[in-house]
Amino acid sequence: MELLTPAIQNYPWGSKTLIAALQGRDVPTLSPEAELWFGAHHAAPSRLNGEGLDGVIAADPESTLGPRVRKQFGDSLPFLMKLLAADEPLSIQAHPTLEQAIAGFEKENEEAIPVGSSTRNYKDPNHKPELIVALTDFRALAGFRPIAKTMELFDALTCGRLNRYSAMLDPQHEEESLRALLTTLISLPRNARLELIDGISECARAMVAGDGEEFPEWMIATVQNYLNLTEKYPGDAGVLAALLLNYFVLEPGEALFLGAGHLHAYMGGLGVEIMANSDNVLRGGLTSKHIDVPELVRILNFTALESPHLATTTQAGVTAFPVPINDFILSRHALGGTGNANTLIAESDGPAIVLCTAGKVTADGRELSAGDAAWLPAADGPVEFSLAPGSDTAEVFFARV
Repeated sequence: MELLTPAIQNYPWGSKTLIAALQGRDVPTLSPEAELWFGAHHAAPSRLNGEGLDGVIAADPESTLGPRVRKQFGDSLPFLMKLLAADEPLSIQAHPTLEQAIAGFEKENEEAIPVGSSTRNYKDPNHKPELIVALTDFRALAGFRPIAKTMELFDALTCGRLNRYSAMLDPQHEEESLRALLTTLISLPRNARLELIDGISECARAMVAGDGEEFPEWMIATVQNYLNLTEKYPGDAGVLAALLLNYFVLEPGEALFLGAGHLHAYMGGLGVEIMANSDNVLRGGLTSKHIDVPELVRILNFTALESPHLATTTQAGVTAFPVPINDFILSRHALGGTGNANTLIAESDGPAIVLCTAGKVTADGRELSAGDAAWLPAADGPVEFSLAPGSDTAEVFFARV
């Protein structure tokens, strides 16, 4: 077992307080801290004793990954774990299936688009299903709202400019309707887009103000989020796309899983995120980065999501997050306190990462505080993580293949 030094990503949407406060550092930081990467992705690998984790694995894949993982995933770590901290909305985006990623990566290679190019869609030949667990209240847009509820929202906005778009929605042909409407909204000419955004904003402000009528809480939250987005990204097509997506707030400990093709955008908060080892992102708005509308629409899953929340189970302080893919397994362990164990026996026949998010734990003579992580190669036997002296409780996340 070794302590793992993460790669920090200072994206503009990051927070100057959330990660630093978790780690007990002074706030605010000089620049936004958006993500800490715990993994071996070639773009920003974590480090073990100063050496990149990708290099450590390449030098001895048998002992680091183990035969089962190598047989299934080759000689690379199949997951990437992150601490994600957002003060501003991330781009509206989706990720490809494995087959789409392989084909897209090969196609852009044939077109000689450099992997580091800002116009590149596919940075690697891998899919990117992802799971996020909230550490604070975590606001998100995720998945298309069922058409019946979107029609209800459009009717409640009483905005004449929405009538022609509402007419495109047919509950009997949900996927086709959503595809046609989203494509239309994010492809509008600039003047038509600005006029529509302004018209909806006027109606949205009236709804939030009450205007003598009561509306469901989900509608008020949705249109308030729309208004917030118009202030941060005036005239952006992504604010129109946001009207079609579920808006919700995860409470600490709640989770969201997003498979391939589901449109989403994180709005704000701190969470532990784990995903397949990929950086493939197709964007549709709320960003100054490359947007490829035809390719985004091509890979999108237009099946509506009734509820984006992931069903979890908790027993004796251990929360399981069941996901329908093999790249990773994640569990959350509350140590100490009533009914909880005081130790975590971290055991896996493949590589694993243990991330501390509260309190302090010790293992093999090393101490992990909040924001610290440990790398466990496959060749290690079980490693016991215990409450550190002076720490009555702690929280750790255990990630493995």
